[in-house]
Amino acid sequence: MKALQLEKPQSFRALDIAEPAPPQAGEALVRVHRIGICGTDYSGFLGKMPFFSYPRIPGHELGVEVIAVGPGVPHVRPGDRCSVEPYMNCQQCHPCRHGHTNCCETLKVLGVMMDGGMCERIVLPARKLHPANRLSTEQCALVETLAIGCHAVNRGQPVPGETVLVIGAGPIGLSVIEFAKLSGARTIVMDLNEQRLAFVREKMGVADTILSKGDGTELETLRQLTSGTLAQVVIDATGSNKSMGNALTFAGFTGRVVYVGITQQEVSFPHAPVMHRRELTLLASRNALPPDFTRIIQLIEDGRIDTRPWITHRATFDELIAVFPTWLKPETGVIKAVVQVG
Repeated sequence: MKALQLEKPQSFRALDIAEPAPPQAGEALVRVHRIGICGTDYSGFLGKMPFFSYPRIPGHELGVEVIAVGPGVPHVRPGDRCSVEPYMNCQQCHPCRHGHTNCCETLKVLGVMMDGGMCERIVLPARKLHPANRLSTEQCALVETLAIGCHAVNRGQPVPGETVLVIGAGPIGLSVIEFAKLSGARTIVMDLNEQRLAFVREKMGVADTILSKGDGTELETLRQLTSGTLAQVVIDATGSNKSMGNALTFAGFTGRVVYVGITQQEVSFPHAPVMHRRELTLLASRNALPPDFTRIIQLIEDGRIDTRPWITHRATFDELIAVFPTWLKPETGVIKAVVQVG
């Protein structure tokens, strides 16, 4: 069957790989219909993703259809459409036993540390399948991206009456925006790309945006928007160490700062005048949890999350190698790209 492998940075190749074995106990064989492309895939392509190893079949944002199940699988059956939770955890370590499966000590993410779903069929642990028969397979492929934002907002715990500043309006930032809005908190978005800010205003209904010009005016703009209090929750989704270090300056007294973006560089920030004086809380956000997937599927079914504006670019499986590098160019205007497998 067909598969695409990232053999090294900036080098995809088409493969013909063996069909997967029949599903064993607790497993399911699925047909991959849609694959979402996210920042992890772009960073892996560029050789900048710290957890990525080569050669690797990417693909972790998946919309799939169940073909067959092994013994002991009660919650899905052939024909079911599902979203895939791509975090393969051991279920035995301290984090797993205490409900933090997103931080398993030996965690492997599909398409990052192990071969993923950029192929026609794959066998997965059935417990990682979240049935979503009222969603299209394209919507199913969006659930994991949304789950990253859901978990990040849960880490920051915003409440009505507070202000959330989201820094970075790429796909992960957009997923954060969705859940910041659902929290009832006021949402402000900052980015250095006016095209992305226009999308946030026009398609996501965020009235207040800040164009980051790198000239230091962003802080004063935020002060004006918040009557001087700054943000109670700041979520940085840029993956830029400079932005992450600067993010603390936008947090008001007793604020919470959440890093959901990933960088391989050191992050530095002023301690005494900012971190200590304001008694800030600094948090990391990694992956997502199973209840996040369940919640998101329900929110999409109920119409509380509109997925229609999200997908701006599509490619077939056979087109991907040629088109993928173009999606890295800002002028392409990619918000979210999806690969159509079948």
